[in-house]
Amino acid sequence: MTNKELTLKAIKKLASDTVRFEAQSIEKLIEYIDDDFAKSVQLIFESKGRVIITGIGKSANIAGKIVATMNSTGTPAIFMHAADAIHGDLGMIQPDDVIICISKSGNTPEIKVLVPLIKKFGNKLIALVSNTKSFLASQADLVLKATVEKEACPNNLAPTSSTTAQLVLGDALAVCLLHYRGFDSSDFAKYHPGGSLGKKLYMRVEDIYKNNSSPKVDINCNLNKIIYEISSNRLGATAITDENNNILGVITDGDLRRMLQSGVDIKTIKAGDFMTKNPKTIDENELAINAFNLMEQHSITQLIVTKDDKYAGIIHLHDIIREGIV
Repeated sequence: MTNKELTLKAIKKLASDTVRFEAQSIEKLIEYIDDDFAKSVQLIFESKGRVIITGIGKSANIAGKIVATMNSTGTPAIFMHAADAIHGDLGMIQPDDVIICISKSGNTPEIKVLVPLIKKFGNKLIALVSNTKSFLASQADLVLKATVEKEACPNNLAPTSSTTAQLVLGDALAVCLLHYRGFDSSDFAKYHPGGSLGKKLYMRVEDIYKNNSSPKVDINCNLNKIIYEISSNRLGATAITDENNNILGVITDGDLRRMLQSGVDIKTIKAGDFMTKNPKTIDENELAINAFNLMEQHSITQLIVTKDDKYAGIIHLHDIIREGIV
């Protein structure tokens, strides 16, 4: 292709053709979800050991990703590079471990050396392979068919469709195991404590709002006290409570502006005259992301926080953003 042909239109067509071709290849995998696949899930689920996933070249890269996915969803897994395995790393294999060997051809020299050694160990071997007539497929206890007719590469050389197929089947295994282990969002949070994803799953309102003050006034409080309480605590709002800490309402910066614009007598006005009754609240044990979603739903920037149905404090939109949850 000459530089003149490297147009935006040509690039977009090539990219679209690649995505379409790989999508079609992946869709065909549905035909290969057979008893061996189901038995592989059962074998791994019932195993008392780990899953050891091995491969060579690009298949090794895919193996590493599948290992990461399994570990993060409750299935203990270890990556073992096929080349390193025959130079000492076989020592990581324990008697109850299940081995998954990934290869497109199933006939590479490293695989032909490695597979008989694994068989001697007595471990169950699952082949994730495109060529189902290969050495690997013939030696495996179970075969996962990652068969593709052709690579997306125009020369049918660079691993593209084949590695995508391997990845998708690995994801299918992980999702099946996740389901049967009853792995839920709370389990997911334990394995993903860092970053915004982890915080969405474990950070609660009480972890955030307690760093703030808890502005409040009584229902008969005058305007000077209300303004002082809002401005000094820098949350843009104050709660209105009774002597038992029950929530009667809330006054925000916006409520103040609307009241002043209405022309009322500011010398005599009390908190109860212009507070917002029945304000939106959230229990301190709720996830912080739920607080954000509630603010977004109602186009507000603060929420009254409750503890045992009593006033506890205020959480602000900026608090949640500062934590990196959204």
